[in-house]
Amino acid sequence: MPRSNPTDGPARRTTRRTALVVAAVTLVVAVGAGVGVLALRRDPGSDVASTPPPVATTKVTRADLSDSRSLGGTLGFGPERLVKGAGEGVVTRLPKVGDTAARGKPLYWVNDRPVPVLFGGTPFFRTLDKPGLVGSDVRIVWDNLKALGYQTGSQPSRGSDGTKIGAGQALLTQTLVAAIKKWQQAVGLEPTGTIAVGQVTVLTGPVRVSAVTALPGDAVAGELLTVTEKVKLVTVPVGATDVGTITVGAAVAIALPDNSEIPAKVASISHTVRGGGPDGGTGQGSPPTVDVLVAPARATDVAKLDAAAVQVRFTTTIHENVLAVPVGALVALREGGHALQLPDGGLLAVETGMFARGLVEISGTGVTEGLDVVTAS
Repeated sequence: MPRSNPTDGPARRTTRRTALVVAAVTLVVAVGAGVGVLALRRDPGSDVASTPPPVATTKVTRADLSDSRSLGGTLGFGPERLVKGAGEGVVTRLPKVGDTAARGKPLYWVNDRPVPVLFGGTPFFRTLDKPGLVGSDVRIVWDNLKALGYQTGSQPSRGSDGTKIGAGQALLTQTLVAAIKKWQQAVGLEPTGTIAVGQVTVLTGPVRVSAVTALPGDAVAGELLTVTEKVKLVTVPVGATDVGTITVGAAVAIALPDNSEIPAKVASISHTVRGGGPDGGTGQGSPPTVDVLVAPARATDVAKLDAAAVQVRFTTTIHENVLAVPVGALVALREGGHALQLPDGGLLAVETGMFARGLVEISGTGVTEGLDVVTAS
């Protein structure tokens, strides 16, 4: 009969039970610790992961929107205009390039007699020597001498023969003849009270001599010199079909070569169309253009530039006091058109107007100033 091993007795069984209990406790603790670690590592926001993120909103506001475009131009003194002499005689003295033609002052000399400047739009075509003459040339004399401070008297509504004096015309009165004599004496002419063709030159306004083409000794009846505007201007060629959107006096901005912008205004619009054909002046087949002259608001802004290529920004359309939102607030509808999204998710159909500076003009039922809408920008 085999002998029993003492180690198989109750003590051994007790030891085994103890080991199993310790192992079980260890497993429970390990599992509990693992659960604790998992609990600590879990994203605290996982319980609200289904909540949509906040959306950006903006308000419908009122604004002035404007549509603008930039066109290239050239800074200088504007286009040159030719000055021709008239009458008989020999040119004895000419101005210098850069000289200014001033009202009532001599511009050049013929037979050693000064030829002064008058401002106007009609050249002299006859001799003014008889009181009672009526015409636009008489009006030029009356306007200029009055501007120079001479007593020109008042103008009647009818001539001495009862003829009605039209707009832009004047009557050569005895008072005006007396003013002519005083002016002639002041400028160094014989005070005859009469003015013949070629004794004065008529220009549109103060100008700058840009080139002298004649020489002393040339006959006066010919090309004498060219003039430009007195102040620096920007010449902008604008498409003949687009020039109708630009008006004289309109505010514009000039971008100079250093990228700075200066204020300016449209000074004039040419009535001459260039280009548009083989002999249009700007190349065969080129589109027709019209020159627009732009004047800087302050001459000092361009004092250091004699000539330069610049950009001119024209404002072509202005919509004032309209409802507007950022373009990013528009929602394109599948069926066409646009809408605004409200913060609660609803859509509000709108009509769009002008787009400018990142804003869009809107209108529609329920669209009011201050309305909160969702925007992507």
